[in-house]
Amino acid sequence: VQLQASGGGLVQAGGSLRLSCVASGVTFTSYAMGWFRQAPGKEREFVAGINWNGASTTYKDSVKGRFTISRDNEQSTVYLQMTNLRPEDTAVYYCAADRRYTSDKNGIPSRGSEYDYWGQGTLVTVSS
Repeated sequence: VQLQASGGGLVQAGGSLRLSCVASGVTFTSYAMGWFRQAPGKEREFVAGINWNGASTTYKDSVKGRFTISRDNEQSTVYLQMTNLRPEDTAVYYCAADRRYTSDKNGIPSRGSEYDYWGQGTLVTVSS
């Protein structure tokens, strides 16, 4: 199983970036997907999550209205569109996959410990 994240970079405050995460070695529709981030000296935190078919999403409060998570199941890819970026959004961003089962297929966990697989991270730096 491999999750390959990309799309990070340096952007000025108010700018936009789109992160991508391509999954391989998994049946993508069996997984909820999440984006997490970790800023220097801080703990990893949940940013956004999406259920297996994209019908349901959830966000950290501070990114609501600025970030949008989406997925393309045919391409086994999850995206994080980030707009109106702020310096406090600076972090390494990680995508993660959580295996869902029939009993709770539409769930979207927000705790990192519930995710089964992780990507390598992509750095987002927002300058003021």
